[in-house]
Amino acid sequence: MRDRWSTGVVCALAVLLAVLLTGCTQSAAGGENDKGAAGTASVPPSATRASGFGAVFLAVDECSSFGKSSFTEVPCTSERAAARVVARHDGTTTGGPPCPATTDFVLHISEQSQVSDEDGDGAVPQGYACMRNLQPPHPGDPGGGGGPRTIVGDCVYGSGSGQVRETACDGKGERKPQYKVVKAVATRSRCPLSTALYVQLGGPQPVGCARPL
Repeated sequence: MRDRWSTGVVCALAVLLAVLLTGCTQSAAGGENDKGAAGTASVPPSATRASGFGAVFLAVDECSSFGKSSFTEVPCTSERAAARVVARHDGTTTGGPPCPATTDFVLHISEQSQVSDEDGDGAVPQGYACMRNLQPPHPGDPGGGGGPRTIVGDCVYGSGSGQVRETACDGKGERKPQYKVVKAVATRSRCPLSTALYVQLGGPQPVGCARPL
């Protein structure tokens, strides 16, 4: 009788232990499913998107906050949004494609660590974004007095040593305009006879024909 009673107790304890273990396993699985449904389940680092608004940091049509040396990517509907990306290139402006003609300014994106990782590979590559202000003024417009490129319709003044700098055609800039670029051509020989100054523009028509004001 004593042996049978002992065996019964051992069997009961084994069954109870199995039930407890099964319950714990089901509870843990249920907890993971709940987190997944709520969108809070942990994601492997390689799947995260640190930029937050797209697969590429400051991709075309995305927006940046105010500031040219310190800036962040923000939704274009945000009150912090200042400018929109009109073109985006890797590398540096020296060896890369030129920005569109009416670009207001360029944001230089330095190589960044995984904190700002765009695709999970551990870094945001060096590049530059061509920006257009969401609101006027637009210095990149013809005659606007700024922008990364000199284009037809822009005005310049002599800054010494055969160099010229862009200034606003309306005379409201720090320097008064002396010449206006009226045409872009492939070679100097194609400029009008009224040309008084040749301005380097770059691109397929690199010569700007400027007349005096």
